[in-house]
Amino acid sequence: MNIPKVSLYVVALLMTASAISIALVQLITINMGWSEYNSQIFILAIVFDTLIGGGFTLVFLLYFLRRYREVNALKQSFEQKLSAQNDVIKARLSPHFFFNTINTLVSLIESNPPRASALLQNVSALFRASFNGAREISFEEEIALCEHYLAIESSRLADKLEVSWHLPDEDIMYDMVVTALTLQSILERMLLNVVELTTEVVYIKINVTWEMHRVAIVISVDLPKKTLIINHDLRQNMNFYIQAERLRSYFGQSADIKSTVTNTQIITIIDYPLQDVSL
Repeated sequence: MNIPKVSLYVVALLMTASAISIALVQLITINMGWSEYNSQIFILAIVFDTLIGGGFTLVFLLYFLRRYREVNALKQSFEQKLSAQNDVIKARLSPHFFFNTINTLVSLIESNPPRASALLQNVSALFRASFNGAREISFEEEIALCEHYLAIESSRLADKLEVSWHLPDEDIMYDMVVTALTLQSILERMLLNVVELTTEVVYIKINVTWEMHRVAIVISVDLPKKTLIINHDLRQNMNFYIQAERLRSYFGQSADIKSTVTNTQIITIIDYPLQDVSL
């Protein structure tokens, strides 16, 4: 049963128990000659005492119901944050990513040891950031994590992936912050659902602006023209609910991540408030 129905049952049960107990007490006092009651006064006394008992019961029930909802909200918030952190870690430790990286390393160790060493450094940096969980980092750090990830995947996808960055000036980026792995996880979703499904070159453009105390990160992906990619499935895979919840937990409820899928393009916008301390 839902909470309101349970609450009504509790109030009705306690009011019934109160009425029965009061009636018994009144009957005992009358039979023992301790008080003189006519039938009307007797009934009014029972009704009055029952209503008083029900009122106190309702007040305390509402108080505990409110406390229950607060505790339940905290529990849900905790579970969502824990799920978000686990999602980030699992994404990095997924068999798909892990085995592809290992296979790339195995092939590079013999053919190109310096490149294998550089790849290992990128993997180390990315895994270290994953295990640090959800946290607020500088935007420059987030871009570095994205570059680590793209460097790892470019070992397999170099011939069909072009990424262009349009970033603010360094003095502006110096004050910018974001939740760790937010942009990186979106880029990862684009690679898994678009780049790996085609042999054509996929162009990804990332434009970052910080104006009027809001940061807007626009990731646009040009869909391949010759490869069939089902838009319905693509729209389902472009759901960034967990990343948006992580963003809201740090920057408020106006933060959001929205993705639009058309026949030719995917446009994902990360938008959140950020006070410009330099102004």
